[in-house]
Amino acid sequence: MVSGGRVFWFGMSQLIGWGISYYLIGVFGEAMAADLGHGMSVVHGGFSLALMVMGVASGPAGRLIDRFGGRPMLVAGAVLTAIGCAGLALAHGLVLHYAAWACLGLAMRLSLYDAAFAALARLLGPAARKPIAQITLLGGLASTVFWPIGHGLADAFGWRGAVWSYAGFALATIPMHLALPAGRWHPVSQADDQAAAAPGRHSPLAAVLFVVTVTLAGFLNSGMSAHMITVMTGLGLAAATAIWIASLRGIGQSLARLGEVLSAGRFDPFDLNLAATLMLPVCFVAALLSGQWLAAAIAFNFLYGAGNGILTITRGTLPLLLFDPRSYGATVGRLLVPSFFLSAVAPLAYALVIEHFGVAAVLWLSLALGLGILAAAVVLRLRFAQKSRSPG
Repeated sequence: MVSGGRVFWFGMSQLIGWGISYYLIGVFGEAMAADLGHGMSVVHGGFSLALMVMGVASGPAGRLIDRFGGRPMLVAGAVLTAIGCAGLALAHGLVLHYAAWACLGLAMRLSLYDAAFAALARLLGPAARKPIAQITLLGGLASTVFWPIGHGLADAFGWRGAVWSYAGFALATIPMHLALPAGRWHPVSQADDQAAAAPGRHSPLAAVLFVVTVTLAGFLNSGMSAHMITVMTGLGLAAATAIWIASLRGIGQSLARLGEVLSAGRFDPFDLNLAATLMLPVCFVAALLSGQWLAAAIAFNFLYGAGNGILTITRGTLPLLLFDPRSYGATVGRLLVPSFFLSAVAPLAYALVIEHFGVAAVLWLSLALGLGILAAAVVLRLRFAQKSRSPG
């Protein structure tokens, strides 16, 4: 088992890692664009490139974690994050800017949630569910913590100095990764071994449904993250009100994850996944009513945050039931590839829909995506909830 102290520090590494890589562009994007003399779309193209690199690297990264363990890969990710941040700070042209983002894409695949989930699955097998939920609870606070830190550092040292500081934060996570124990989970009984190798764990249908769930959810999350405030103001809310209400997404996400942690695993992952996906179409129906009722706008943001928060956890825990935990990294790494690629194009796709058809159209698109995710979750629950039970 992994002690509570080690889980805490591992969760802190996720909080820092997300804050200084994935959420970096949200803090410094405008300053980078002004400094480099290019439009926001060109600068944000670097982040899209990083997501594409994550997709290319996903399968190999998962196989490396299965073979060598989580610690060396996570440490490599921290070092590459520091190098990528340094590259951004040094970049005065697009070549180095994009090269730095490519480096950060590889770094994020080796150090953020999906790598952490694979590392815990390799170490704990089916018992990885609890620490997976715990580290997402801390990681979910990344933007809340690092957006203010980033703004403060930029005010004091300029955006380049702030990004240099981020490189230092990345190196500071290395001891946190090294606190993760070495070792590998092995079935301790014949029943465990039979459960790990059960036919239901190798079902092509299970793989397809998992891919549909995480890919559509990733596309939806990437598009809504980039345009949430635009959507709210487009529905008639004042900018200040839209920003305040949009912050409820983070509260809903954290409270939902806290509920899963406090439940001590009493809820089946298939049921959790179904409940989370049910929130998505409900929240987008509320969003379509947001122009008339402020309460609907509040419900939209809170429910979307709660549903997305739980989906992050089940993205890590469902594979423990659907696939063999002994090859978790390789299997999930391969299945996540479409999610990374579609997440990279989602912000542009949402922008085009808003530009040509309006905010209501993007909400109808999101509702359709939410219904697709819900349908996949229903079939997963009906077909695999019983046959995929595992010890631990």
